[in-house]
Amino acid sequence: MEATSAIDKKESYRDSVATISKEGKRNFINPKKPKGSLYKLRTRFSIFYLIVFFTLPFLKVNNEPLLMLNILDRKFIIFGMVFWPQDFFIFGIAMLTFVVFIILFTVVFGRIFCGWACPQTIFMEMVFRKIEYWIDGDSAQQRRLKDMPRNSLKARKRITKFIIFFLISFIIANFFLAYLISMDQLLGYLKNPFAHIGTLISLLVFTSIFFFVYWWFREQACIVVCPYGRLQGVLLDRDSIVVAYDHKRGEPRGKLKKKEDHDCKCVDCKEDGACKSMAQKIESMVPQGDCIDCFACVRVCPTGIDIRNGTQLECINCTACIDACDSIMTSIKKPLGLIRFASENSIVKGVKLRFTARIKAYTAVLALLLSLLVFLLVSRTDLDARLMRTAGMTYTTLPDGRISNLYNLKLANKTHEDIPYTLKLENIKGEIEIIANTSLVVKKEEYAHLQFFVKLNRSDIKSWKTDLKIGMYQNNKKIKTLEADFIGPEIYN
Repeated sequence: MEATSAIDKKESYRDSVATISKEGKRNFINPKKPKGSLYKLRTRFSIFYLIVFFTLPFLKVNNEPLLMLNILDRKFIIFGMVFWPQDFFIFGIAMLTFVVFIILFTVVFGRIFCGWACPQTIFMEMVFRKIEYWIDGDSAQQRRLKDMPRNSLKARKRITKFIIFFLISFIIANFFLAYLISMDQLLGYLKNPFAHIGTLISLLVFTSIFFFVYWWFREQACIVVCPYGRLQGVLLDRDSIVVAYDHKRGEPRGKLKKKEDHDCKCVDCKEDGACKSMAQKIESMVPQGDCIDCFACVRVCPTGIDIRNGTQLECINCTACIDACDSIMTSIKKPLGLIRFASENSIVKGVKLRFTARIKAYTAVLALLLSLLVFLLVSRTDLDARLMRTAGMTYTTLPDGRISNLYNLKLANKTHEDIPYTLKLENIKGEIEIIANTSLVVKKEEYAHLQFFVKLNRSDIKSWKTDLKIGMYQNNKKIKTLEADFIGPEIYN
């Protein structure tokens, strides 16, 4: 019975979330400020990440944004390539490829994307959290400030943080909107915001959402909203590399104990049996396992978990616990890496990462999707053309005896330049007559619609339906061949 109770207690962490109290209320996490080599590396990467994020909307190719995802106008520009609704199947293949890549990446490297590259984590931990440390102090000072009665100091800190958080949220919202409608259009709207109420409302909505997330919701976005944490439960296996606690080396945990037969020769120890020097005191103490149960890894965790309980959906692989544990191991003169990047099998069996059958299968699927995506991008045409006979009409017999059909030609120019063109019948003699002197130019990044008659001699029509091929030429160079049916009168032999 006691053994069962101990197991239940050990596994009880699975029945609760650190950010929610037993009463069901929000439990705010005040993590200790991380320090260490990995945190420095994350900071450098985040600076690069933020520079890219705030610079990209200003970069242009052919006077167009380098990256724009205009959902309303159904126009997407990715690294200078314009994608229209006709290219959505390519966009779909690209998204499917990205999903498979995420799956493969997670199978091999766990959730490191969340801790190192996710925008939510970057802004929360590397922008807003740093500002919070600067205004409110470290975790202990933040808790004291929270418990402090209302006074001028508390009010000043809260108001200062509120204003700074809101202004940064407003800046992020502006750049987020710039990725949707382009920076040039956004700046034009901002010059006279009340003339574009819809854009102003969108901007305030985005600002409010970002402010809510970074002021109050915080890590709940990763735990409650983001589905990726739950996906890792089915994606990870014992060979996945994650932030892991070496339980074989660390257990059983125990507080530091004084070594009874240590060789301390200091005067203080001879007199009262206790070292006064902290360095000598640390040397004279040994734990049961390497883990001394100091909870340093828990105090720095931004989601409030205990990594020693194993991989959990709340863990974002931010590596703050690795730095904290390494610092403790250094102080007690133990080897580093009690918490480290490792797989379960590497800890239990001492084996290295293996290229498993599942990883091979995901890699093969990813290679296939990448090949298909590259083929679609290479074979993608700059001008989309769709030729159809006008619905509800058959043919017309002209006074000179010729037969005519009316056609509709829909064009989409995906390039950054105007495309002039001419039309020529390829497989049969006849005449193309453009209606209403329409300009044979497709403006850059625009659609065009053209109506024209095709007139054929009755003698050239051998059946009621004739295959028709029309060549599109730009500067006397064929750019596309259009095919359609030409309907004529029934031929009786």
